[in-house]
Amino acid sequence: MLKPALDEFMHYLQVEKGVSENTLQSYKRDLNHYLQYMEKVIRKSGWDDIGRTDITGFLYKLKDDGKSSSTIARAISSIRSFHRFLVREQLTNHDASIHIETPRKERKLPAVLSSKDVDALLAIGGSTPLELRNKAMLELLYATGLRVTELVSLKVSDLHLTMGFVRCLGKGSKERIVPLGDIAKKAVEAYLRFSRGSLVKKKQDKNALFVNHHGRPLSRQGFWKVLKKLAYDAGIKKEITPHTLRHSFATHLLENGADLRSVQEMLGHADISTTQIYTHVTKARLKDMYQEYHPRA
Repeated sequence: MLKPALDEFMHYLQVEKGVSENTLQSYKRDLNHYLQYMEKVIRKSGWDDIGRTDITGFLYKLKDDGKSSSTIARAISSIRSFHRFLVREQLTNHDASIHIETPRKERKLPAVLSSKDVDALLAIGGSTPLELRNKAMLELLYATGLRVTELVSLKVSDLHLTMGFVRCLGKGSKERIVPLGDIAKKAVEAYLRFSRGSLVKKKQDKNALFVNHHGRPLSRQGFWKVLKKLAYDAGIKKEITPHTLRHSFATHLLENGADLRSVQEMLGHADISTTQIYTHVTKARLKDMYQEYHPRA
């Protein structure tokens, strides 16, 4: 039976490693598919029976199923971590994942809104509690470049409005401090003063910063629905996701002269190479602008 070892690994990740719920779910998806392939497709019954060719067979199946190179690379990472755990816990006598090559990730340029589109999106008005909440969320997201998970996880105590910054916990529970501009600060203050109190019910979570109409903490899916409707109302034609505002935040900073290290710090990237993708975006946008407006382009 292969399943008990996977259950042990999940418990290890959650209890001993303390990984986030999103990371845990990613491991679970990847390894459940892996386990099903080993049990049902090639009918393996023990981890000692699995070899390198079995793993490569699974990876080829992912490729045949149309999975992207980034998805396959993530699956390989999950499999490697799992097999190291199996060896360490003496659940197998060999690591079958050694020397499995990781495919090169497709380096796609992130989608970015123009300054005009951002202005249109942030021009939302209204004075109802939900309208004030939506305004505060969008202004804060564009002003800080937070991930959507970080945004909906914010507590009221994470705000330091008099000092002009917000505290958030990023990937790996790493804390970072991000400056908050005056416009975003005013939008959040208006939400706290005129809106949040009427949304939060007596028996609901009093700590969550952004809540839904039931007074419960807003979910990532809830924010996505709000953003999709507001983008439609603003007349934005291109596809937009919560991450689009994070990409736009970084790109617009670099276009206006911010240094790469500062942007890396604000985004919470562990490796500056992750932040460097935005320099490619700005170069591509400059080229497009040149082609469109130069009389001899």
